Amino acid sequence: MQNKVDVAVMIGSGVPETLRALGQKACWVVLLNGEQRGTAYASRDEALECRAAWQALLRLEQPDSLH
Repeated sequence: MQNKVDVAVMIGSGVPETLRALGQKACWVVLLNGEQRGTAYASRDEALECRAAWQALLRLEQPDSLH
């Protein structure tokens, strides 16, 4: 099965209270096959770094025949 790793933006009430208390009106999350993985990020760059880490991990877990 091919895994899909995406970054999505959440705005307004979708932003966790901890970030809203800091004045954040938007946050970014990493989705693995449509399900959130990990925390919400205050910046898109942080979420993109997390996405890259997930993609690298998933490549390592693939059987050798799929590389």
